[in-house]
Amino acid sequence: MKKTALYDKHVSLGAKIVPFAGFEMPVQYSGVTEEHFAVREKAGIFDVSHMGQFFIEGPSAKDLLQFVTSNNIDVLENGKAQYSCLPNEDGGIVDDLIVYKIEDEKYFIVVNASNIDKDWNHISKYNEKFGAKMTNASDEMSLIAIQGPKATEILQKLTETDLSAIPYYHFTIGSVAGFSDVIISNTGYTGSGGFEIYFKNENAEQLWDALTDAGKEFGIMPCGLASRDTLRLEKGFCLYGNDIDDTTSPLEAGLGWITKFDKDFVNKSFLENQKAEGVSRKLVGFEMQEKAIPRHDYEVLDSEGNIIGKVTSGTMSPMKKIGLGLAYVDKPNFKLGSDIFIRIRNKDIPAKVVKLPFI
Repeated sequence: MKKTALYDKHVSLGAKIVPFAGFEMPVQYSGVTEEHFAVREKAGIFDVSHMGQFFIEGPSAKDLLQFVTSNNIDVLENGKAQYSCLPNEDGGIVDDLIVYKIEDEKYFIVVNASNIDKDWNHISKYNEKFGAKMTNASDEMSLIAIQGPKATEILQKLTETDLSAIPYYHFTIGSVAGFSDVIISNTGYTGSGGFEIYFKNENAEQLWDALTDAGKEFGIMPCGLASRDTLRLEKGFCLYGNDIDDTTSPLEAGLGWITKFDKDFVNKSFLENQKAEGVSRKLVGFEMQEKAIPRHDYEVLDSEGNIIGKVTSGTMSPMKKIGLGLAYVDKPNFKLGSDIFIRIRNKDIPAKVVKLPFI
C-alpha cells in the first residue's frame, strides 16, 4: 500500500484510514455528515494526492492528447483546464481526466488513482505514433483540495495571486504560503466551489498546516473520502469504477458534452454511430420515494418487475435527507419523471428519475 505525503498528518488528526486505489487514505475525521456540511456551508480541506499526474510535452503533445481524449483540445488556451475522457477501443471509457494547458507545447493531465498505470499504458501505446515527451509525476506531487464557499477567502490569505481573476476551470502557477511553483486551479469535485493546488511532496505538511491555520476563523474542517463521495454524488458527478468504466460509453454516461465529433479520436466512428442510433441505456439520477438508501449494484426494476438496470452510486443525501443515486436504466424508463423501483433486501422500493444535479 502506498501512502501520500500527508499520511502521518491524517493519523495525528485521528482520521479513520482505509485502503483505497492502492493507497492508505483517510475515509473520515469527525464524521461524514459534519464534514459534508462544512464544505457546503464553510470550507473543507482534502488530501487527494493519490490522484495521478502526467506531463505531456513537445511539438506533438497537443496532437497526442487530441487523439486520445474525447473533448476538443483546440479550445484550450494557456491557463485553461478541460474535463475529458479517454475512450477505449470497445465503446467504453479508460478513464475520465482533467487536461491543463500550461503552454503551447506543455500539458498537465490529472487521472484517477486506480487507473494511473492503465492510463499511462493506454496513452503510451498511441504515443508511439506521436512521439511526445511523457512524464509520470504522480509519486513526486501532492494535491490538496480546499472546497466550499469560504475556500477562496482562506486560500487568498496565503497567496498574492488574485484568485478572483481565475475563472472556473482555469488555473495559474504561483506561490502559496511562501512555496513557489504551485498549480492553483479553480476546480473541484464537490460542487461547492474552491480550489485544488498541486505542488511538490516535500511541501505537503507545511501547506496543509498553513491552510488549516488560515481557515480556522472560517470553521475549516479536514475531510475524508466518504464526504467527498456524498458531496460529488449530490452534484451528479461521475465516479470512475462506479458510474463509468471500461464498458460504459461517454454517451450512455451523459458525457456527450465532452465528446466532440469535429476532430478525430480513438473509436470515434463507434460513438458517432451510437449517437446517430441513440443509446439503449442511460445513466440517470433518481430519488427514493420512501425512506431507503440505494447502494452500488442494487437492481433497478420497472413497474412490472422486469430488471431494467442497476444502481452505480447511492447514498442518503445529507442536504436533502432522502436516498438518492445514479443508475444505468434501459430505454424507455430513463426518461425524466419515470417511475422505477430499487430492489433493496428483496423489496422493491419506488423511486423517480429526476434531473441532475440533485442540489
